[in-house]
Amino acid sequence: MVFVMDIGNTNIKAAVFEGSRLLKRWRCSTDTSMTSDQYGIIMADLFRYHGLNMKDIEGIMFSSVVPTINYTIEHMCRDYFGMDPRLLVPGMKTGLNIRYENPRELGSDRIANAVAVSTLYGGPSIFIDFGTATTYGVVSEKNEFLGGAIGPGLRMMNAALASGTAKLPSIELVIPPRAIGRTTVSNIQSGILYGYIGSVEKIIGRMKEEIGQPNVKVIATGGMAHLVRNNSSVIDEINPDLTLTGLRLIYEKNQG
Repeated sequence: MVFVMDIGNTNIKAAVFEGSRLLKRWRCSTDTSMTSDQYGIIMADLFRYHGLNMKDIEGIMFSSVVPTINYTIEHMCRDYFGMDPRLLVPGMKTGLNIRYENPRELGSDRIANAVAVSTLYGGPSIFIDFGTATTYGVVSEKNEFLGGAIGPGLRMMNAALASGTAKLPSIELVIPPRAIGRTTVSNIQSGILYGYIGSVEKIIGRMKEEIGQPNVKVIATGGMAHLVRNNSSVIDEINPDLTLTGLRLIYEKNQG
């Protein structure tokens, strides 16, 4: 069995795979103040709760966009799993030709997403990861990662508006029934949510024009994917395990 972790700015998503089959997945908060023992106890409890044995894990792969937590996670893996994990870094075998001007700038989670999209869906495809930031990536039919776009996530936009103004509150992220709101809350919901969905549609539209090919697939992952898909036709499929699957595929490509 293989254990994979995607360490994001807000959450750590983790999963156990047996071959290509995902056995269990979970998430916990990303907290740079926690120790390796605290994370180890959390993982041990989750394994026990799901009826899994940490001793059955044969390999660990993780991606991270939070460099300050990497040592803690590596230390946790050595102490609680008895092995060194593999951190996804530039230079690993991915099966992709990364057409980034400086591949070392590319976030490891985006590499994992690109590998999963290329393997599961083929190209040309666009993937969107609705996380703390909203990240887009384009995979060609030749297994090339062509680049993409990065923007703020919905929760970040909501928090920025509330913290940057004196009287505007933080609001629940639900779609209002009308774009023309009649309360302060519905005004903010309209501006943030309809504005955000509009930006997603605009970026995807521009990317499809630049790709210049028909039948471009759009795959989404992340917490806000369903909200966008339910209010727009731009997303073809949602895959909540896209990044975790990509990490498992990269682990397999680098065996031996």
